[in-house]
Amino acid sequence: MPAPASEPQVVASLHATGTAAAPAAERRRLWQAAIKWPMYAVAVMPVLLAAGWRFGRGEPVRLDQLLLFLLAAVLLLAWENLANDVFDADTGVDTLGKPHSVVNLTGRRGAVAALANACLVVGLALMAVVAWRSTAAVLGLVLACCGLGYLYQGPPFRLGYRGLGEPLCWLAFGPLATSAGLLALAPAGASAVPWRTALELGSGPALATTLVLFCSHFHQVGEDAANGKRSPVVHLGTGTAAAWCPGSWPQRSLSSGHRCWWVSGRCRPCWERSVCHRRAS
Repeated sequence: MPAPASEPQVVASLHATGTAAAPAAERRRLWQAAIKWPMYAVAVMPVLLAAGWRFGRGEPVRLDQLLLFLLAAVLLLAWENLANDVFDADTGVDTLGKPHSVVNLTGRRGAVAALANACLVVGLALMAVVAWRSTAAVLGLVLACCGLGYLYQGPPFRLGYRGLGEPLCWLAFGPLATSAGLLALAPAGASAVPWRTALELGSGPALATTLVLFCSHFHQVGEDAANGKRSPVVHLGTGTAAAWCPGSWPQRSLSSGHRCWWVSGRCRPCWERSVCHRRAS
């Protein structure tokens, strides 16, 4: 992630100066928003779904693999968040609309980029250990997730600026990451990618994650449009976009057809159980 030639004039310096004199409470609030700790639930969700699925079926869960995967996933999402702040600082899209950008808070684009790269290297190294103890497909799937993350904001692609971030998000946190989690927790030597199971387990929760990304565009529609970021909300307009995300969507995506019946000792989607019931009758 090389630094641009104009780094000394990076737009982050505006907010770094402004927040330095801000009250301590306000600065803490901005840092809490910058860290985005609730968002790390989406990093651990795929492998936890995989662990729950195996547990519900009475199959062993490899706790050492689970813990390594969780740590690696958190580091890789930290890379994604920090790198996005760096890339957005380069385009100027966060100049006014995002004072809680880490680059804006620190005014040190190079240091944030270095930290992002360190998170990426360590996260991939841990994931390589997970893959070595299970199957190489785990690392391949995780690299695909990272590639989609770079396509989202990284130059020269910046697909998020073309309104394509949401499909990339669903693919990364849905079938790809869930497949990696399933393989990582399976007995060593399993190599066939469990696409069907990953789709059944991960599609709904990944849709909820995608909806969070979709809603994140509302607060800076003007800045996005002015800097060439054609997010879905910019394309649709705030009124139409708001009609696309009623409050019941997250609940539906997590429950309709994907709820797991843990008490039964199995983990099968509701729709599958209902089909089996109709066939039996």
